[in-house]
Amino acid sequence: MTATISRPETLEEFDRALDELLIGIASRAVEREQSHTLLYEEVRALQAIGFGSVRLPVEWGGLGLSFEQLIERLILVASADSNLAHLYRGHIAVVEEIVAGYDDDEANRGAWIHRIARGEFVGNAQSEKQETGDITTRIEREGDSILLTGRKYYTTGSIYADWIRLAALDGETRVGVTVSTRDPGVQSIDDWDGFGQPLTGTGTTTFDRVAVDPADIIVSGENPARGNHIASVFQLILLAAAAGIGRAALRDAVEFVRPRRRIFGFPGETPPREDTLVQETIGSVSARADAAVRLVVSGARDVDRASERYAAGDQDAYADLILDVYRLQQIVAPLVLDAATEIFEVGGASAVSTKAALDRHWRNARTVHSHNPAAQRRRVVGDFELNGTRPEFRAPGAPAAEKEAVTA
Repeated sequence: MTATISRPETLEEFDRALDELLIGIASRAVEREQSHTLLYEEVRALQAIGFGSVRLPVEWGGLGLSFEQLIERLILVASADSNLAHLYRGHIAVVEEIVAGYDDDEANRGAWIHRIARGEFVGNAQSEKQETGDITTRIEREGDSILLTGRKYYTTGSIYADWIRLAALDGETRVGVTVSTRDPGVQSIDDWDGFGQPLTGTGTTTFDRVAVDPADIIVSGENPARGNHIASVFQLILLAAAAGIGRAALRDAVEFVRPRRRIFGFPGETPPREDTLVQETIGSVSARADAAVRLVVSGARDVDRASERYAAGDQDAYADLILDVYRLQQIVAPLVLDAATEIFEVGGASAVSTKAALDRHWRNARTVHSHNPAAQRRRVVGDFELNGTRPEFRAPGAPAAEKEAVTA
């Protein structure tokens, strides 16, 4: 699915191409969800205009966007189709690691810059369906060969991907590892049965003796700052998807109301758009959706600032950031969920028509917010305020600590 067409060379050209692309994507969003049409075409189109590489510096083949600028555009993608924004979660996190320079192997880092710049896409596969939460996916060494075998679930974006980043055991050490989906031992299945975000490819991926490049094995937990940084990025991508859902809910509610010619319960023609209660409802939804966007963008700006602080030698920069992101999560989630609920006040029984599909906004928002439950993060923030206890990064799949830990 690597893009082969000419890409926009300036941010202005990119934004025009993105806007044009998203108009079409938004117009077909309901049809795709109702027919369960996976987003292969849409992912290819976004990659073709360079969406997956815009964060790279210009000299590396990107457009040099800040993380804040990227999140602003990810919210636009989410407002067109929240599934599409969500499935970029793993890819954006990998690009952020590349930009941050966490890989000490310059040759390997250069290889990944080249892959991202030419349009290759990275999926995510951390979790497994294990009662204990332990990792069973393992790396095995046979002579000069390094092989990966295991089974993952919640593998968001992997069904669309050229590469998959996942958590595994190398002996007794938990590591991150990236493998190619071109290997015949990699199989992704569209068996995600959630009532929301149904097109993210968040299903099962199996790995059967898949070849691993030793340069693509990362020992998790070696750098707590890296863990806090990337965990913050993962969470902000979810919040960006949610903010886009809020915008989409407002857009669809307005489009639902404008052409209608009567209000529920009243005979004759009384345009709902002129009714004060309908106007009040739309105003409330608008305020919630706008606030969610502004908050998420401010959180993305904090990532850029934390990166600057860390580069200047402030070792606490990302530890502060993760707490701020946890706080943000507590506010954005109810804003969007309330907006997605309130839109039904504008149309009576007709608003629950499956053709209108207004329910998809609440279902999608609820599904997004079920990742990394807010209640757990709320407790962590409270513990910090009361006892000064900071969340501690742990590798994906590591045994739970006594205190809530940071995970992606």
